[in-house]
Formats: sequence, C-alpha cells, structure tokens
Amino acid sequence: MKMVRRFTGALAAAALMVAVPGAAIAGWKVMAPHQPVLVGKSTLKVTPGIEWNRSSARPGPSAEMWTVDGLALNELLFVGGVAPGATLIKDRHKKDRPLPRFAANMLAPDIVQLYEGTIRNAVATSLFEIDNVAPAKLAGHDGVHFTFHYAVQDEDLRRNGEARAAVIGGKLYLIAFQGPALHYFGAGIGEARAIMDSAAM
Repeated sequence: MKMVRRFTGALAAAALMVAVPGAAIAGWKVMAPHQPVLVGKSTLKVTPGIEWNRSSARPGPSAEMWTVDGLALNELLFVGGVAPGATLIKDRHKKDRPLPRFAANMLAPDIVQLYEGTIRNAVATSLFEIDNVAPAKLAGHDGVHFTFHYAVQDEDLRRNGEARAAVIGGKLYLIAFQGPALHYFGAGIGEARAIMDSAAM
C-alpha cells in the first residue's frame, strides 16, 4: 500500500483530533482503480479511476474519507444515507457549536447550507463561502452540485471544494472533494468528478 502522510484539515480535523485516548492510529486501505466499491456504509457505489487510500477513521457513522496524497492535500468525503435528525459527521462539539441536522424536506439550498454549517462548525471558521449552486444528478437522482472555498481560521491557505448531494429515499447522500487551491484541487478535481459521475445504487 502506498504510504500516506497524515495531516489535519477540514473534516479530517473533526474526525482525528478527538480520537479516543489510547486508540490505534488510523489505518489505510487501498481502493483499487476500476473496481466498484460501496461507500459510507450504504448502498451508494462508486468506481475510482486511480488508486485511492481510504482512512479507517470515520468522521461519522455513515461517512468515510479517501485521499491520494494526504487528507490536507486532497480529501474525498462520502456521506451515505443520513437519516432525518442526524448530522453529516459526528457532533463532537455539541455543547459549544452544535452541527446542523438533516431534515427530509430540505430543498437544494437547504442542503448546501447544511454542508456549509457543518464545515464552519467542525473547524470553527467563519471563512467559508459558496461560489456556485446548480441542479445535478447523483446516482441517477435529482440533486444539487455546488462549489465553495474556505480557510481554517487564522490560516492563509485557501482550500477549494466541490460537492454533489441528493435526497434518496428520504435520506441524504453526498460526495465532496476539497484541497488547497494551489495545485492540489486543480490536479484532483477531474478524478473526483469522474467518481461522482460513477455513483450508483
């Protein structure tokens, strides 16, 4: 397996910085190219075009993260089947900054706001902006596509991101890719879009 450097960033920080004391460091599993794989502990299936590394540290019960070069450089988040009343990732700071929760009647703008609120709260930043929102398909279902950029508070590094989401059977499914605007986002977004296009159920 390709060795992956561990970094903190975006949802990686939310998932890894509060690991159980004494627990083993997150491991990695290679996702082979051109092989369909179920993601997010759900029936959502994607087919990568290149080799990715899947982290064993999950940011939430129905979420998982993949990377090629390290989570701070390129991060692909899958969220599979979030039920009404649940959050996209584990609500680790619910007393100080509780995460927004999904509702089955959410429209496309609400889903975008749900994701934005999740990232803002998870990394405690006010530096998050949605750039574009448009209709899209995910796994053959009507959904939303949106782009965004953000920075962790008190850091100069801008990160760009792109996501697709859809409510299927009353549950929320989402795939989001993010990376530094300098090189890594542009280098990886083509493969990330192809994975989003491959999504099926």
